[in-house]
Amino acid sequence: MQSGYAVCRGREIHYTEWGRADAPPVLLWHGLARTCRDFDDLAASLADRYRVFCPDQIGRGLSEWSPDPDSEYCLDFYAGIARAFVDTLGLERVRWVGTSMGGALGIRAAATTLHSRIVSLVVNDIGPTLPAAAAERIRTYVGAPPQFARVSELEAYLRQVYAPFGALTDAQWRRMTLTSVRRRQNGNVTPHYDPAIVRQLFVHPRDYEQWQHWDLLRLPVLVLRGAQSDLLLPDVARAMTSRGPHARVVEFAGCGHAPALNVPAQIEAVGGFLDGG
Repeated sequence: MQSGYAVCRGREIHYTEWGRADAPPVLLWHGLARTCRDFDDLAASLADRYRVFCPDQIGRGLSEWSPDPDSEYCLDFYAGIARAFVDTLGLERVRWVGTSMGGALGIRAAATTLHSRIVSLVVNDIGPTLPAAAAERIRTYVGAPPQFARVSELEAYLRQVYAPFGALTDAQWRRMTLTSVRRRQNGNVTPHYDPAIVRQLFVHPRDYEQWQHWDLLRLPVLVLRGAQSDLLLPDVARAMTSRGPHARVVEFAGCGHAPALNVPAQIEAVGGFLDGG
């Protein structure tokens, strides 16, 4: 793994890169309040046959924070960043794997800014609509990130909030913590994102209503769902198999929103699908 930076739509985007420079490219795009390092296990498993890029979305991780949150923290701006990222790195056609927000962005980009350039799409635990209860849950915890005196306290918090991710080892929880922490001016630690990212859910309340984009897609799509997910409901997942790209849905027991893509069954499902495309 190595880190890089790309300026996209005037904003510096950090990313990790895995694999050979001459291998087919895959983009792995993380969830709303997460970072690119969530994909370390999946990226490592794909790196023997793909060139894997894992960006930190603007406002997250080591990427630049937006000076204009209400205009830039939304799917249309993110789709522009995705197009600029692909162009800057000289990637012609890509495979895309997106968790939660990253999956919604994959839908938007495949229908708009990267139409015909995304050749296959994995959407991890999100659909073309966002249930009201799930949206309210996200507003509650993302918009007011807590502060802690100790990193160990942050780890305990992450274990609680992200318990629906499924089975993570102690080492994986520790890595999530160390790649999700930033220290504030007062010395406390907090999750590594701009709290203003939650503005998307207030200023753009219908941003995740995407059936019109879903129905435009004509490419292979795999939808992953956590069996206890409150964000991708069963009836929405079923509808995704009969509209637009007529996706295939795979459900994983033992997790909710969203499968962490860190265990063999989940990694093999993603890898097998990408290999077929």
